[in-house]
Amino acid sequence: MRIGNSEVRVLGGGLVPGSLLLLGGEPGIGKSTLLLQLAGAMADRGSAVIVASAEESVHQVAMRAERTGVAATSIDLVSDDDVDAIVALTQEQKPDILIVDSIQTVGVTEIPSAPGGVAQVRESAARLIRLAKTTGTVVVLVGHVTKE
Repeated sequence: MRIGNSEVRVLGGGLVPGSLLLLGGEPGIGKSTLLLQLAGAMADRGSAVIVASAEESVHQVAMRAERTGVAATSIDLVSDDDVDAIVALTQEQKPDILIVDSIQTVGVTEIPSAPGGVAQVRESAARLIRLAKTTGTVVVLVGHVTKE
């Protein structure tokens, strides 16, 4: 993208296989919609994409995709809050990109606290980082910033 006479590169010019990215921001600013549009654009270019939403049902995500003109049929939509189930699905399907919406709403069963707690977020992120590195999948996490 060009701004004036200078060129701005988002993410250093592209998504790097095996990397994990965090898109953070206040609730309601469009993070999920932006990443759904990214998922659609990548799927249109032949990439395999999984969108795992712990906040919304598959139907809700598909409706948003339709409203924004994204062909949801080319994206594997999953509604799950279990990180290990998301990891297993990713290892089985081997997508190019996994989007997890959001890191505060997924968790692991071994930690007895609710999703969103510090221990849950740390362990969930650690497992998703390990997934990215071992499979080469680009993992994109949505993070809600709710405190200053």
